[in-house]
Amino acid sequence: MKRFTTLRAATLRADVTASLVVFLVAVPLCVGVAVASGVPAELGLVTGVVGGLLTGLLPGSSLQVSGPAAGLTVLVFEAVKEYGIGALGALVLAAGVLQLAMGALKLGRWFRAISVAVVQGMLAGIGLVLIAGQLYALTDAKAPGTGLANIGSLPSLVVDTVGSATALSALGVGVGTIAVLVLWPRWRAAARLLPAPLAAVALATTTVWALDLPIARVQVSGLLDAIQPPGLADLGRLTEIGVLGTVVAFALIASAESLFSAAAVDRLHDGPKTDYDKELMAQGAGNAVCGVLGALPMTAVIVRSAANVQAGAQTKASRVLHGLWLLVFAAAFPTALGVVPVAALAGILVHAGWKLMPLRELRPLWREHRGEAVVLTVTALAIVTVNMFEGVLIGLLLAVAKTAWETSHVHLEVRTPERMEEPVLVRAVGNATFLRLPKILDQLDALPADRDVELDLSGLRHLDHACGAALSNWAEQHRRSRRAVELVS
Repeated sequence: MKRFTTLRAATLRADVTASLVVFLVAVPLCVGVAVASGVPAELGLVTGVVGGLLTGLLPGSSLQVSGPAAGLTVLVFEAVKEYGIGALGALVLAAGVLQLAMGALKLGRWFRAISVAVVQGMLAGIGLVLIAGQLYALTDAKAPGTGLANIGSLPSLVVDTVGSATALSALGVGVGTIAVLVLWPRWRAAARLLPAPLAAVALATTTVWALDLPIARVQVSGLLDAIQPPGLADLGRLTEIGVLGTVVAFALIASAESLFSAAAVDRLHDGPKTDYDKELMAQGAGNAVCGVLGALPMTAVIVRSAANVQAGAQTKASRVLHGLWLLVFAAAFPTALGVVPVAALAGILVHAGWKLMPLRELRPLWREHRGEAVVLTVTALAIVTVNMFEGVLIGLLLAVAKTAWETSHVHLEVRTPERMEEPVLVRAVGNATFLRLPKILDQLDALPADRDVELDLSGLRHLDHACGAALSNWAEQHRRSRRAVELVS
């Protein structure tokens, strides 16, 4: 009994320590994601609180931590710009309900069937759009809007920044924040004491205060004032096609990011593995509550989850406690956010956007699986040039087309007897689909024109309707030229 009590005490100590580490990592990320999404900073903390206190309690994944994520920043910003902040709660609520339904229907495991190239392309596209937008926030400038517009206006941003002392000051703070994020983890003693994002924001805030720099700070409205539950008019907009498309995008992208994060976190520890359907329902419940509160959508976040595991978390208590610390911070120290420079948060998100792009994997992927590299690149570029939802759809369709092409290999084995009265023997092997039809017909048309043909289809694993009809038509035309054709199936 004494040994059991000691073990429980040790587990609790480990979970409390891990929860404090995750809390320190989560605070700047929650605030930064909210500001980049175009909503009050407090709403990022609200989502973090719900992710800890509610989603953290529910079954699914034991050590994965949920909250607002950089991966949804671009989509949320576009939704707020298009439909207004009042409609955000309705969108997130509907997305949560959709996730609950998908989990109840046992669809969680099917997200594992999504092409990794599409997911990596989605994250790369998000990273590019996120960086392009936050480069403006680095200089206290306002971004033009869409991904292409932000990228196209970068030369003007450079000119405006060079001619403004205030913009240069903000840029210095932002670049300094990025430098701390990159270099801080290499100072291992300091990194164990204080997470890099919090250290970067603390140093930037102290510098701005000490030098009294005239740059933008986070605007604080108060926790209760920031919470805006959706009204009946906002809920009524869920009948609009565009709004429904955004809901589906929220649900699918948040689910995919959460479940892929779960797979990554499972590889980091030896504890219980994720039940994907239950985790999908936990994410849905969290998003439904976030929607009711008018907060940001949540996903499982690999940065916080990895910090949780590496800090020695043993049970889900660590992620629940991190939500409690966020609630205490948001309720007791809301004005602390008002001294944080926006450029510092932009630096954190530029760094996060860079880490979303799989640059290290792209070169070996191109060498070994060139088709997958093309899918990744096209998905990323489609997200930048069109929008998130349509870009992912383009990537999925391209992945399906690539797979269909690769699996539709067919080979014709031709044997031509020396005796003219004997037919040419042709045996088809593989998968005969319409994608390979031109190749098949070209090979058949190249057979000797003065010989009979025996076409053996028994070696085909699959023969689709289009290909079967085309072969029948070819045989009929062959017979009309007074040559015998025998189809063997």
